[in-house]
Amino acid sequence: MNNRNRKTTALLLAAGLTAMAALSGCSGGKSAGNVAEGNNGAANNGGSGEQVTITHYTIDSEDRTFIEKLIPDFEKEHPNIQVKVEKAPYEQFDSKLQTLIAGGKSPDVTSHYGYGGFAEYYNKDMLLDLTDLIKEDGFKPEDYHIPDNLMKIYTVKDRTYGIPVNMYVTLMLYNKDMFDAAKLSYPPSDYEDKSWTFDKMVEEAKKMTLVSDDIAKTQYGVDFTWAERDMRPLYFGAEPYSEDTWSNGGVPSETHFDSPKVIAAYHKLFDLIFKDKVSPTSEWSKSVAGQNGDPFVAGKIGMSIGGSWNLAGANDFPFKIGVAAVPWGGNDKVRSTLFVDPLMILKDSKHPKEAFEWIKYLVTTEVQEKSIELSGGNPPVNTEAAEAYYKHFEGIDPQDVKKVYEGAVKYGFESYNHLITNYSQINDMFINELQPVETGHKTLEEVMPLIQKKVTEIIKR
Repeated sequence: MNNRNRKTTALLLAAGLTAMAALSGCSGGKSAGNVAEGNNGAANNGGSGEQVTITHYTIDSEDRTFIEKLIPDFEKEHPNIQVKVEKAPYEQFDSKLQTLIAGGKSPDVTSHYGYGGFAEYYNKDMLLDLTDLIKEDGFKPEDYHIPDNLMKIYTVKDRTYGIPVNMYVTLMLYNKDMFDAAKLSYPPSDYEDKSWTFDKMVEEAKKMTLVSDDIAKTQYGVDFTWAERDMRPLYFGAEPYSEDTWSNGGVPSETHFDSPKVIAAYHKLFDLIFKDKVSPTSEWSKSVAGQNGDPFVAGKIGMSIGGSWNLAGANDFPFKIGVAAVPWGGNDKVRSTLFVDPLMILKDSKHPKEAFEWIKYLVTTEVQEKSIELSGGNPPVNTEAAEAYYKHFEGIDPQDVKKVYEGAVKYGFESYNHLITNYSQINDMFINELQPVETGHKTLEEVMPLIQKKVTEIIKR
């Protein structure tokens, strides 16, 4: 799930997505109340009927641990099931999960909230195949307003391994106060506006950038953190992993990080910092916002392109903000990264039926709407709950939020960290090897051949 826990979360989906690429679609169905009454009475009986305790393993941050507030109502409806929440800091999430499983203390329910993703969990044989459980229960995604195509992300060879619960996208947040001061028009929320391009964004960023010896006076026009580091070339139309990656269990037969096209794409991003000088260095960002903070929140950035979890705290920002489409960057099919979080039952769960009851509860319309408020703005996967999400952000036109989401879904591609095996190791390697480039001490031409070699080694493991 990458960096999203460093900030709070946010966002919804208004359509489905094909297994690994562009999306569409919406679905209807029964109300949450009807769902609770259906499914062979499982919602009331909670599986076996014996008194059991299930464990939900999650990140120790407010946008995740809010589920503790949902437990009392669930336990009233399911008196034979108690829910315990196990927590870990983001950086320790994957390692602690492996330790729990190895020690015979596997949680029952979790998601890929750390650096690792679905493909990594699947290839390590950590996940329970939910197909027969879904059939026995009578679970239908449309009853919970979950688009069918979203379910396909977590389906391998017609077997299902996860139920989507949240959906994040890439979007642009912009500081209206900085735009007003520079006498600039606000960027569009419509993804079909072809005038809104990467070059146009750079042009406007220059008009908002002010670099001073006094750090308190320095501000930048744009902070462009589109997806994880290995995925960013895709925005410009350069594909670093071979196409068979998405049909081969997340194992690419080839990678192209040392290709001229991929290197040229990285140059465009680093030029924002070192050539155009409209984006902050990592050192400056740390100085104004802390190690993992966001300088946009400090009011020092005009436009911020990143995950929609950045929107979650928008109601508390000390300046006026808007949401906009990610500009056209050269890839006609992809402009947004999609981060679809599934709830998965681990293979070593001792109470899979009861765990499935908990998952179903969390994707009902009523609970998804309640979760928006309790989490500070987590995006429901339930499309019926979407309308409440669009209206959640004070001072932002709900129609702009809706347009941005629909466009981001249409031009979206599921995050590589969910789809590529051994991703936690790949991510750590990219962070370490690109750091000298980010600080200006090495060139891309020096670093990318080494990255290509190391990616190949990690995948072969």
